[in-house]
Amino acid sequence: MIEFRIEEDSAGMRLDKFLRKKLANVPTSHLFKMIRVKKVRVNGKRAQPEQPLAAGDTISIRGTEEQLLAPATPEERKPPPPPPVDPSELVILFEDDWMMAVDKPSGMAVHTGSGITGGTLVDYVRAYLGPKAVRNDFAASPAHRLDRETSGVILVAKRRPAMVHFTELFTNGHPRKRYLTLVKGRMPKDSGVINLPLAEHQQTAESKARRGVNMQEAVTRWKVIKQSGEAALLSCVIETGRTHQIRRHLAAIGHPVAGDKKYGDFGFNRDVRARWGLKRLFLHAEFIEFPHPAHGGKVAMEAKMPPELKDVLKRAALEPS
Repeated sequence: MIEFRIEEDSAGMRLDKFLRKKLANVPTSHLFKMIRVKKVRVNGKRAQPEQPLAAGDTISIRGTEEQLLAPATPEERKPPPPPPVDPSELVILFEDDWMMAVDKPSGMAVHTGSGITGGTLVDYVRAYLGPKAVRNDFAASPAHRLDRETSGVILVAKRRPAMVHFTELFTNGHPRKRYLTLVKGRMPKDSGVINLPLAEHQQTAESKARRGVNMQEAVTRWKVIKQSGEAALLSCVIETGRTHQIRRHLAAIGHPVAGDKKYGDFGFNRDVRARWGLKRLFLHAEFIEFPHPAHGGKVAMEAKMPPELKDVLKRAALEPS
């Protein structure tokens, strides 16, 4: 029999995920079978794969230690090394033992994925932290997402309890987030609310065929900062966190975001690029306010508008007063 005692930085982790990390060479199907036939117990009681672990919990596993903890064989494929990055390029707005706030530039993907080349935010953060990037089997990771072409503040969890805190917060708590964006046309009034459900972005074709399109509640509040006859600089606060929410909402009311290649007005984008020099999506995550994962006190982070966006506003005569 072998035992593991849960440390604070592993608190909140699901049992099945913990076992997959600790017993990396045991097939996942066998791990679930061990749980099912009661060979795995938490604090002496029958365990469930999805149950969250708490600091101080003891996991007991019946089996031969030599087999369960056998080292990886030479034939097993190792993951490719991360691309080389210069961590000095990372713009850090805040850092403590629990978390970081980073000012992500436009063009940098948050995570690896299909078609992603070059260093991601994950690569830069872990290169910056070095040996401290991994703590009790948890690797520092972004706590939420920004589109690749969106710039601005993004939070990174350095400890598992911080990630658990942020996951709950972004799922159910809706931290206050404010964005700056340039949109096509003259807005009909000084401020407004877009309360328009959006189709679930990641819904599979099978799911759509079985139960139809899943519509999700989505609310965006906007306010005009500066207006011309051709475009408007807006401040947007989102009350929900749907994929591409601001871009989809503003396009739906006839005021697409400048530089948006997916939902935007292509003629307007060409004109803005030629006249004002806009070469990217004009969307910037300027501000976020949230309770700190350790003490719960309110924390606010702000990322200044990048110079390339300021230059566009200057050429468009839309600089904030």
